[in-house]
Amino acid sequence: MEIRPEIPHDYLAVSKVHQLAFGQEAEANLVDQLRLVVNPYLSLVAIKQDQIIGHIFFTPVDLASELPMTTGVMGLAPMAVLSLYQRQGVGTALIREGLRLCQQMGSKAVVVLGHPEYYPRFGFKPSIEYGLYSEYDVPPEAFMAMELTPKGLDGKSGLVKYHPVFKQITE
Repeated sequence: MEIRPEIPHDYLAVSKVHQLAFGQEAEANLVDQLRLVVNPYLSLVAIKQDQIIGHIFFTPVDLASELPMTTGVMGLAPMAVLSLYQRQGVGTALIREGLRLCQQMGSKAVVVLGHPEYYPRFGFKPSIEYGLYSEYDVPPEAFMAMELTPKGLDGKSGLVKYHPVFKQITE
């Protein structure tokens, strides 16, 4: 399996992965819209036998207490793996490479809204431990954060806001 940055030729296959993994078009539409309006972003694909089998997307998030786009914090969303390849390490490989590249890009931390039994294996903790809160009404244990640099979240607190496209697509 190969993990590499997404290229424009991948867009249709990435959309299909999200549609099949989630059983709806919302996440595929979200990725399509985010590509148009967010910069910088990180988008990676997992490939096996020349087929895209997984995808992960990271975008900058804002904190209500700081100027927009200055937080150094990325949000992991969405991530999808074709059902045939789930529980085979594809998601793990995408997350590990994504976190490595986010750190390389200068990001200080990453937040994720996801399964509280899955993401802690990568170092994510409930975001409330850092004084960070989701703009969405979700259980506190489902919104997590991870520092990519020592003290990467020191002095950062408050409401975490994703790009407005998230609300437009998911509502």
